[in-house]
Amino acid sequence: MTNRSAVRHNRRPLFVAVESATARDIRISYRALGLLTYCLDQHDSWNVRSEQLARGEGREGRDAVRKALHELAAHGYYRLERRRFLDGKTAMGAAVSAYPVEQWAKDYITFGHKLDVPVVEQEDGSFRVRYPDNSLGSDGFASDPDARPDDVPAEDAPEWEEPEPEPEPEKKPRRVPPAAARAAAKKAQQPSPSEKQGEMAGETKVKTPAQEVATWYYDHAIQHLGPYAGKQKSGWYFGLVKLSQQALDAEYTQKQVAKAFQRTGVHFPTAHQFQRALSDERNNKPMPAQYGGRPAPYSDAATWGTNGPCGPPALTAPDDGATFGIVPA
Repeated sequence: MTNRSAVRHNRRPLFVAVESATARDIRISYRALGLLTYCLDQHDSWNVRSEQLARGEGREGRDAVRKALHELAAHGYYRLERRRFLDGKTAMGAAVSAYPVEQWAKDYITFGHKLDVPVVEQEDGSFRVRYPDNSLGSDGFASDPDARPDDVPAEDAPEWEEPEPEPEPEKKPRRVPPAAARAAAKKAQQPSPSEKQGEMAGETKVKTPAQEVATWYYDHAIQHLGPYAGKQKSGWYFGLVKLSQQALDAEYTQKQVAKAFQRTGVHFPTAHQFQRALSDERNNKPMPAQYGGRPAPYSDAATWGTNGPCGPPALTAPDDGATFGIVPA
């Protein structure tokens, strides 16, 4: 089969016209008989599509065409096949018969009055129908084109078994980002209805490490810096939690994160300010003396160290043995 979506004709050779028994089949309407005749007159590479059949001058609508196709399928003249080939590929194609096939009519009922049925290619190039219970049956095509369907012996071939799939190469586990891991853990730890009722009754909710740091600095900043009046007032706390969590994911300790917040000297530091404070804290740089970035007042003791009660050491001239005095005029 060169075209895997082509029409498979179940007709006897040398017949171009419709058989007399088919033309006189009173079970199908003239509309269905005309549509069958049109399909039988097409070449093998032609694809049966209801949209295509409904096009053109003098054609009926798509709904009328589909109704006629169902009528043909119910009496064994037509069906769609979801074909699976030996190489694993699939294609959709139509099957048309010049005479009614009893097996096709039964399959139409078995598959819930649907036009399409799954068929599987065999080693000899033929096809067998795969039923819902995974068994295989005849596709209704006669092995001898000159034989009537009633004269075709039933096949007792064993059930076709699908080849076992080759094992896929073992994949390395993908590293889960910290944010995704936290989201999965949070979803897995969703409280049950009883736990929710316990929380509503006043039970204490356990905070995450990031929330603990953010809560501490929230209270600390209000106490030492006053109430926050920035644009992000409503999201201040959640911003602190986010910065804390990012620092903890980078393997900073809770103490380092808290000290870094304190170093910034502002209610809500920017990412740049916070990162710089984290670096200073990790490198043990001196803590700023005052909030707001102002330097501490100048102190001789802090600058020179203590050397007696007079502060900095006195400068003395070297003794070179010269004597200085006043010479009279």
